[in-house]
Amino acid sequence: MEMPTKENAIASNRDAWNDSARHHKDTPQWRARLAEVIQPDFSCLDDTLTGLLHQVGVDGKDVVQLGCNNGRESLSLFALGARSVVGVDQSEAFLDQARELASRSPHAPEFIEADIHHLPGALQGRFDVALITIGVLNWMPDIAAFFHHVAQTLKPGGALVVYETHPFLEMFDPETDDPYRLASSYFRSEPFVQEQPIVYEGRVDQPASPSYWFVHTLGAIFTSALDAGLQIRHFKEYPHSNREELYDLYEQKKAQLPLCFTLVAVKR
Repeated sequence: MEMPTKENAIASNRDAWNDSARHHKDTPQWRARLAEVIQPDFSCLDDTLTGLLHQVGVDGKDVVQLGCNNGRESLSLFALGARSVVGVDQSEAFLDQARELASRSPHAPEFIEADIHHLPGALQGRFDVALITIGVLNWMPDIAAFFHHVAQTLKPGGALVVYETHPFLEMFDPETDDPYRLASSYFRSEPFVQEQPIVYEGRVDQPASPSYWFVHTLGAIFTSALDAGLQIRHFKEYPHSNREELYDLYEQKKAQLPLCFTLVAVKR
């Protein structure tokens, strides 16, 4: 298959996520979420991310989440005391869900439809904290450009907080006969391509726009952050999985893989 340009990959991923939204809404989890967000202290953030955000300091701060999906994590930031929250995503369909959740909530986040590479000027230099969570970095064909645009949203001294799947996991495929055998190179340059709808569990056998999942090494992530004018203040790897349940089989092993990581980088 011929690889797309960066612009075409971004556009195709947007189309794939817009198609994906209906599959995620038609679930018991969505119906439960509609009820949960009514609570002022609603949070879906796990202990790892909650603890890190407490350390960084969100109370009284202006926060942006880049790649906010259906807004559930953006809404959760108010439980940590955020003064204002803006969620940004390029999927119009998922932002419709985010606004539906927000309409049930006592809080008032703002949701903006935008490609990270074409952020509105009003977002530049505006935030104390920028948040990136699970499954954002790998949709970006150019990780250096991505960090450059993320850094532009921060005030001087503002902090970028990242909680992501560890790139080592990209070398394994939990659905193969031998899920512990290396299936792909850590230094893979071409993206993984999927032509079925994006769902978190299982598979939907319907045609969809191709989605492109790009592999970025830790070295590429660190260098991109530094080149964007960010100083790395924290980096920690964890043995727990923050990805789909399929990946839970890699937990609690004698020879344990790092399964996810947190990173904090401050704008100079």
